[in-house]
Amino acid sequence: MSKQKHKGLTIAAISSIPLILVLGNSMLIPILPKMKSELGISQFQVSLVISVFSISAAIMIPILGYLSDRFTRKAVIIPALILYGGGGILAGAASAWFTNAYLWVLAGRVMQGIGAAGTTSMAMALSGDLFKGGEQSKVLGLVETSNGFGKVISPIIGSLLALLVWYAAFFAFPIFCLISILLTIFFIKEKRREQEPPPVGKYVKGLLSVFKVEGRWLFATYLTGATCLFTLFGVLFYISDILETQYKIDGVLKGAILAIPLLFMTITSYITGSKIGKNMRLMKTLIVIGLLLMTASFASLVFFRNLIPFFSILVISSIGTGLALPCINSFITGSVSMNRRGFVISLYGSVRFLGVAIGPPIYGALMEWSRTGLFLTTAGLTLLVALLCLLLIHVKKKKPTENQDTLFEKLQLT
Repeated sequence: MSKQKHKGLTIAAISSIPLILVLGNSMLIPILPKMKSELGISQFQVSLVISVFSISAAIMIPILGYLSDRFTRKAVIIPALILYGGGGILAGAASAWFTNAYLWVLAGRVMQGIGAAGTTSMAMALSGDLFKGGEQSKVLGLVETSNGFGKVISPIIGSLLALLVWYAAFFAFPIFCLISILLTIFFIKEKRREQEPPPVGKYVKGLLSVFKVEGRWLFATYLTGATCLFTLFGVLFYISDILETQYKIDGVLKGAILAIPLLFMTITSYITGSKIGKNMRLMKTLIVIGLLLMTASFASLVFFRNLIPFFSILVISSIGTGLALPCINSFITGSVSMNRRGFVISLYGSVRFLGVAIGPPIYGALMEWSRTGLFLTTAGLTLLVALLCLLLIHVKKKKPTENQDTLFEKLQLT
């Protein structure tokens, strides 16, 4: 097998990992109203189906991140995908045959969340381990594109599976996981660690040193990632509800409509990731522009209720998200050395998951309060985050030949 072909298969294997993660929430978005009626639960309870997945993932991600630094990425990814698929089987079986099905569905979703902790963050860490320079940014862009592509197709897949039975999506998870497991086993070859991982005490001490020195820009980038995912899943939750309750649109058509803003985000992510290289100044600019586009879009949605004008304005926020996320990924991954990359990126993954977790319940509460208040609150949040990025992210001038991994290496304690 040629080196180029093997590299392509490695990228495909890495990209399959976040794709599995995205299916965990996005594929269920179209069936939430049906789940609510079939299980006889409240709007808040149905939002927990998304939230418990994300909260359990957020809690476990730093732990799995440390384990991946201590051992290997694959040693974490493969068991995580197995657990993810098992959680899908439990949730599907509970929906089909169990009494007190809702509680068992939540238990399955917690299992899936724990498994999900070993997916996207590990894919980003692998991208940093296996690729360098501009190629690394391109691969990270593809990882985010895969994430976005999963969001595009998953509402449609969820809607199609629901034509069989509403809980069929749960049983699809182990199939997708098996494909990703096989790709990971055969096509991801990790580099041998040059040195033994440090003891836990020294590892934590080194991390604290990093956050002490670089905490301001890490805070801004972490907050941006969380905000992008919070608004994305909050708005999807809102759209899923109004399409069914106000416009009586469900099934595949509903999934296709939900995919529209996600498609724009995915295309933008791909283009952004392929163009930014290692230009940190450009990344900061695109992050701020992306957040300002989101602000303008959400503030304008107050004035649009008809579907076509509404979605025409909404896609502007999707483009903004597509500009910001690949830049955030490259910022964080390119500044972290291999022996601490898993933990720091995993912590970033945790805050992204927290954004996903709180999105649906907060948007559900805002929907009951005020439609105008919902969009103006969202616009205010994205504007605030844009200002924080402008103030807190400082791009240092570096020599062109300087190794991008030097930041953490300089901060390691002897």
